[in-house]
Amino acid sequence: MRNRRPIALLTAVVLLASGCGVASRAQDAGDGTTGGTGSGPSKGPAGPIPAGLERFYQQKPDWERCGRNQECATITVPLDYSKPTGQTIELRARKVLARDRTGRIGTLFINPGGPGASGQEYAASAGFVLGAPLLRKFDVIGWDPRGVADSTPVRCLDTAQLDKLIATDGSPDNEAEITEVDNQAKTLAAGCEQRSGELLPHVSTKDAARDIDVLRGIVGDSELYYLGMSYGTYLGATYAELFPKNVGRMVLDGAVDPSESAKAGYLGQAKGFDTALNAFAADCAQRSCKLGDTKEEVLAKIDKLISDSDANPLPGDGQRQVTQALVVLGVLYPLYLKDFWPRLEDAVVDGLAGNGARLLALADAFTDRERNGYSGNMNEAIVAVNCLDRPDLTSVAQAKSEEAEFKAASPRFGPYLLWGSLACAHWPVKPENKPHAIKAAGAKPIMVVGTTRDPATPYAGAVALAHQLESGVLVTRDGDGHTGYKEGNACVDGAVETYLLQGIAPTADIKC
Repeated sequence: MRNRRPIALLTAVVLLASGCGVASRAQDAGDGTTGGTGSGPSKGPAGPIPAGLERFYQQKPDWERCGRNQECATITVPLDYSKPTGQTIELRARKVLARDRTGRIGTLFINPGGPGASGQEYAASAGFVLGAPLLRKFDVIGWDPRGVADSTPVRCLDTAQLDKLIATDGSPDNEAEITEVDNQAKTLAAGCEQRSGELLPHVSTKDAARDIDVLRGIVGDSELYYLGMSYGTYLGATYAELFPKNVGRMVLDGAVDPSESAKAGYLGQAKGFDTALNAFAADCAQRSCKLGDTKEEVLAKIDKLISDSDANPLPGDGQRQVTQALVVLGVLYPLYLKDFWPRLEDAVVDGLAGNGARLLALADAFTDRERNGYSGNMNEAIVAVNCLDRPDLTSVAQAKSEEAEFKAASPRFGPYLLWGSLACAHWPVKPENKPHAIKAAGAKPIMVVGTTRDPATPYAGAVALAHQLESGVLVTRDGDGHTGYKEGNACVDGAVETYLLQGIAPTADIKC
């Protein structure tokens, strides 16, 4: 999936590049106005309704004002789609109304990835993450997928337990450290089973994709218009596989390869993070860099910081120490957005001087850690989805057997990505899916966007997905950072917006 979370990295990645996390709960208060004419009543279900699901597609949510030009609603869906008359769960959605009400095209559903990132917050940040032409012509809906945030959530651990989990050494050097990693993995799995046992079997990407079709039907759109980032590309591709005739216009940005095994995906990601760090180091060395005059010197200092923090954690915020795991988080987080590279430089300089406060702040941003605890449940939801979606580690012995391969791929990050899925070895629910190519036969053109030096979803994943999809077309951004749309590349932005607004997809792959 999108990210294997090392025990030290067990969190959904906050998508800096796409603006996720920019919004805050304060936006819910709003000013009591919609800033427009309002969305009015739903048109009702459009397109085919799967047998037995009529009451879900035909529900009429009460869209209430929850901010300027925004409305929020709660939608009911089945816990188990094979038992539609059984238990139900809730999804929380936010709609940003089209600014041009008379020229409105329809609804654009957006997902920021994770799995575990809040789609509601993403929608609240629509002014930052979408171009003005899209905001004018589309109602934009972001929702918290099942298991996430304000939808019926997966819950596993309290703040103290999560702090310990995330700070645990994710690159164990001896049997005692391996035992501690394994104990933390067991604690997470047991906590999820105890607190969310009924929900755990039903948070797969397939279930979440079925939820999207219910949402599409509710708003009255006969076809789905969708923009998914990162893991959101796997969610979108899964939707296209399940409902190819319902695909209208779909953009999958920062794509993952659904045919890739968990192991192959994480090996690629380890190399991707190294590629991004090398790009940072080269960029730093070309300007007035505080870390050195050559790329090699910059990388050597980062490696020294990571190595030294293993035995000697840094002081952090006065309450928590900055362990090696948190140092790695602090290094990885700014790689997602080139604008954050100066923050990485300053944090490493401070760390080498014995001050871990900046690194801890970056690690906390990565894990959604605020002063009084975690603002969401990304750290738990990502594990619940990934362990269910595909086979992964099954034992400590398997992790040991693969360690040399991961270290060869990336001595710096490979071990963290190896040990990250150890919780799946103890997971109470067996994976229900197997990696396979998604063709989505019969779907209209699907645009796949890939960035050549993307640290989290390596470019090869976008190439693979575009070629698997029968109607896939690839848009390549030559650049740094995670995802391609709204990253300062007019060629990419123009291709995406022309396609979503006019339905005109490139007739061949394009490079930007």
